[in-house]
Amino acid sequence: MYLIFKRICDILLSTICLLLLSPLLIPIIIGLKFTGEGYIFYKQERVGYKNKRFSILKFATMLKDSPNMAGGIITTKRDPRITPMGGFLRKSKINELPQLMNIWLGDMSFVGPRPVMPISFDAYPEDVKKVIYNAQPGLTGIGSIVFRDEEELISAVKDKGGDTWDFYKNTIYPFKGKLEQWYQLNRSFIVDLKIIIVTAWVILKPQSDIVYKWFKGLPERKF
Repeated sequence: MYLIFKRICDILLSTICLLLLSPLLIPIIIGLKFTGEGYIFYKQERVGYKNKRFSILKFATMLKDSPNMAGGIITTKRDPRITPMGGFLRKSKINELPQLMNIWLGDMSFVGPRPVMPISFDAYPEDVKKVIYNAQPGLTGIGSIVFRDEEELISAVKDKGGDTWDFYKNTIYPFKGKLEQWYQLNRSFIVDLKIIIVTAWVILKPQSDIVYKWFKGLPERKF
C-alpha cells in the first residue's frame, strides 16, 4: 500500500508543482537561453530503480563540454565551468526542478536515494549496490540532506591538493551507502514527509543539525 500511495502522490504533486512553478520556470528558461552557452536543459544517464538506467533532466549549470575538461565529473564550489546562472541555480537547488518531469514519468520519486552516474554507482561498496535502488531514486533523500555541503567538502580537499575522486570513492560514497541503507530499513510515508520538510529547512538554514534530531538511529557523519 505504501508504494501505491507514494506513486499516486508523486503523480499528483509533480503535476501540481509543474503548474504552480511555471511562472518561475519560464524566466529561468529565458535567462539560461541568453547567458552561458545558451542551452537550457541537459540529460544525463543515471542509475535508477532496480539498477536500470534512465535519463535525468536538469537545468544546465555547467559548460557543455565540462565532463571532458579539468575536473571531470566532480564539481567544486568555485568551479570555473559553472555558467553565470549556474551558481545560483545549484545553491538554491532550482537546477533540480526539471526532475519533476522524471517524477511524473515514473523514473523517480520525490523522496529516495539520489540517482548517480554509472561511474559513481561503481564506487559504492558491493553490498550497497545490491540494495540502494530497491527504492525509487528521489529528488531529495536522506543522503542529499546530510551531504548538502558536498561541493564545499570537495573544494576543501582540492584546495589542500588532495585526490577528490579518492575522497568520493573511499569516504563519501561508503557513508552515503550507510545512510541509504538506513532509509531502506525505515522508509514510510511519515519518514518521506519528514525528509521533504527537512530538505526545505536546510536549504534556508544550511548549518542546521535538525536531521539528527528528526531521524533517530541515523549514522552520524564525523567529517
